[in-house]
Amino acid sequence: MDGILRGESLRNGGEATVNAEVEPVQAKPKKSKTVIWLWGIIPLVLLVGIIALLSNLGTGIKDKAVAPIEALDIQRIILTDEGFTLKVLNTGPEAVTIAQVVVNDAFWNADFHPGPTVGRFGETEIRIPYGWVEADPYSIVLITTNGLLFTGEVPLAVMTPELDPNRFLQYGLIGIYVGVVPVGLGLLWFPFMRRFSDRGIQAVLALTVGLLLFLAIDTFQEGFELGAASPGIFQGTSLVWLAALLSFLFLLAVDQSNSKNGAVSGRAAAYKIAGGIGLHNLGEGLAIGAAFAAGNAALGTFLIIGFTLHNITEGVGIAAPMLKERPGWRTFLALAVLAGGPAILGTWTGGFLFNPTLSALFFGIGAGAILQVVYVISKMMLREAGKSGSPAVSWSNFTGLALGVAIMYATAILVN
Repeated sequence: MDGILRGESLRNGGEATVNAEVEPVQAKPKKSKTVIWLWGIIPLVLLVGIIALLSNLGTGIKDKAVAPIEALDIQRIILTDEGFTLKVLNTGPEAVTIAQVVVNDAFWNADFHPGPTVGRFGETEIRIPYGWVEADPYSIVLITTNGLLFTGEVPLAVMTPELDPNRFLQYGLIGIYVGVVPVGLGLLWFPFMRRFSDRGIQAVLALTVGLLLFLAIDTFQEGFELGAASPGIFQGTSLVWLAALLSFLFLLAVDQSNSKNGAVSGRAAAYKIAGGIGLHNLGEGLAIGAAFAAGNAALGTFLIIGFTLHNITEGVGIAAPMLKERPGWRTFLALAVLAGGPAILGTWTGGFLFNPTLSALFFGIGAGAILQVVYVISKMMLREAGKSGSPAVSWSNFTGLALGVAIMYATAILVN
């Protein structure tokens, strides 16, 4: 009994000691929001001050530039009944004054709007009254006051199409032929593919991954070509990489916030595939519209046939994730429009207004979207394989993947 009492007293004494040692924690005074914001703004103000100081006082180095730094980008050459109209952008660090205009080695008069001096990131429109001959090539050279030359080429002279209702409708129909119709035809294989076994469905999903991998690589290549053609100051190639990375991460974040445990339904995956393919088909429309705008109707027609054959297989890839579901006809119609509709916008853009920098940006976004869809389908295949106990990497899946790449490669030969 004494031992118990001593134990109780020790415990009580221990608690008393602990309580005696613990001091009440005093709450730290909260800093005012104004002080916190000041600490965030002060570095920015100092940075602006340093840049302004360097701009006004210089670095102290008095060496003169060996050559003037000038950069003019001839964005577009429009051919009309009156002659040539050039859209020129100054992408250099200094203002540039255009002194003379040369057309096919002959000095020519020109009108400048708003004027011959173009500031940094400024634009001017040059109108050259010239009696050009259809199907002849022309070289237009701009000479600055410092003697630098900037050349624009017209490989095949043809009247630039104007934005009128008839041509607008024609380009829209071309986009439907190239995008919506072939994707819709590919979706018609859905009832046939529903009869496949689980192993067959896995192979079809692998085929979809092969199709998309080819499209992703092709989209990157197209984007890099357009990025190289854009003004150097915009860093077109880097723009493609950055747009692809941000597009991939953005869609990945959206998936993780909207889905439970990262699981995506077959219908949601189909819409993702259609969206990624739609951005790719936007580029196909750009190529067709640009061919017709350049007067190369034969090339434009050939591209229509090639892209139509090429895009039928895209419908198969879109339908593959839904083989265990029962979507209605409205779903198929929406998928066909989502995947093929951007070809209409691309044809209009390429035919009437083409910007290589923005096009490179769109291709980068499309490549990132396609890669994100590949990631989603791959996770879907792994999940289904885990449920059935079958290996995710099997000969049937490998065959489907290789077949998807081969189909896209074979149809791409027709386009190239």
